[in-house]
Amino acid sequence: MRGQWRRAYPTADELRIWRDFIEAAQALSTELASRLQKEFSLSPGDYSVMLALSEADGSRLRSSELAALVGWERSRLSHHLGRMERRGLIRRVECATDSRGAEVVLTDEGGRAFREASLPHLQAIRELFVDPLTPEQLAVVGVIAARLREGMEAPPSPGPLVEWATSKFV
Repeated sequence: MRGQWRRAYPTADELRIWRDFIEAAQALSTELASRLQKEFSLSPGDYSVMLALSEADGSRLRSSELAALVGWERSRLSHHLGRMERRGLIRRVECATDSRGAEVVLTDEGGRAFREASLPHLQAIRELFVDPLTPEQLAVVGVIAARLREGMEAPPSPGPLVEWATSKFV
């Protein structure tokens, strides 16, 4: 906190920066989602689920673990998994260690769809997010994102895809 007293509301400049940030993030998200859908018939939700499963041992996770990883309520996840299952991207199986639970498994078709979409998706991230920024600006964005996550107690979750992408683009 700056000093003893802090304004209750953002200043006009702070609101302008907030709006620029939100509008840029939404435009970026919309464009990435549009490309995933147009080129691969995948939603960002599909991609998030397949990413989490692809990083898991045996490409399988309990539903509760998957919900936590993608940040969704279990009911939302259940409905989404039903749509993905009908398309052959995942399947749900009885949990081998607990008959009360189910595991979500990435199918061969889902793994193939994920792999086909990943490189173009990562290239789009480079084109739309990385390339317009200088290395210094990108580092500042990283610091800002980490600080915002800290304030909300939401740690980052880099996984094998980050390592794979780094080996492809660095």
